[in-house]
Amino acid sequence: MDQQYRGTGRRKSAVARVRLLPGNGQVLVNGYSLEEYFDYETLRDICTQPLELVGQREGFNVAVTVKGGGFTGQAGAIRLGVARALLEFDPNLRASLKKAGFLTRDARKKERYKYGFKKARKSPQFSKR
Repeated sequence: MDQQYRGTGRRKSAVARVRLLPGNGQVLVNGYSLEEYFDYETLRDICTQPLELVGQREGFNVAVTVKGGGFTGQAGAIRLGVARALLEFDPNLRASLKKAGFLTRDARKKERYKYGFKKARKSPQFSKR
């Protein structure tokens, strides 16, 4: 079996398990190509940003299994997973990946609902009389 590098990325409620394999730059997400899985060009770019940064876009095939969340959260999770897998490939890339912010887990999540409120912060209309 060829050498492979693994990374796990999370964003909101999405979890991505990423494998980097030596190859020609093909990206598979849940068995679909990147173009089939993500409709928007920006989301495709987000997924491959770490590879572009270190100049390894054509050096690896990327196999991703992603679950949960929406498409934006999934793209963010894939980006973190790819960055962590690249770090496993070459620890010297840490400085450039960290400077670009690709190794930081985005901790923002949907705020929980509070009782007596319509949404997390929206309160019912106030009536003086």
